[in-house]
Amino acid sequence: MEAPPVTVMPVTGGTINMMEYLLQGSVLDQALESLLHRLRGLCDNMEPESFTDHELVYLLKGQQGNPFILRARRSLSHPTAPWHLRYLGQPEVGDKSRHALVRNCVDVAASHSLPEFLNEMGFRMDHEFVSNGHIFRKGAMKVVVSKLSRILVPGNTDNTERLSLSYLVELSVLAPAGQDTVSEDMRSFAEQLKPLVHLEKIDPSKQRH
Repeated sequence: MEAPPVTVMPVTGGTINMMEYLLQGSVLDQALESLLHRLRGLCDNMEPESFTDHELVYLLKGQQGNPFILRARRSLSHPTAPWHLRYLGQPEVGDKSRHALVRNCVDVAASHSLPEFLNEMGFRMDHEFVSNGHIFRKGAMKVVVSKLSRILVPGNTDNTERLSLSYLVELSVLAPAGQDTVSEDMRSFAEQLKPLVHLEKIDPSKQRH
């Protein structure tokens, strides 16, 4: 079984061609309520948005180099909502002083025939998973706390198994290129979540897709 993609973001909005600034960490199940309590005090929305999403990761293998990866995601909580198609670029490795990982992000809404379209384009579904959790917001920052589950029977989102005894925690901002000051704001916010969770800039060389 392939590991789930490094980032897990729920279906919210459809910002096109922006840069994603990202910090990640994890918290054990038994510490979840303490983290949610802290986030309620720090964020704009005291009661978080809840989500349950099904994500499929598609690959298109070329003649050379790494395969081209697209992520198709649909909301299980709102079955009539549009699908979302997301492309995440390679992390920028230029400025090591940045406090957050930075990469290009293209996110567009799509019809429910998206999986069939990707198959016809030559993409192959590599793996799928279900994520569910909570979304908090603080200005332009978004905090996603999610539990990941593998799908045991292909396509059957009712038959799942949790991947770990922890929750993935992601702090992100979508902004135009060059807005590097947001990474400083993210670092300051992440400091307020310690020691409950340590949010870090992930080393691109250690990422798995």
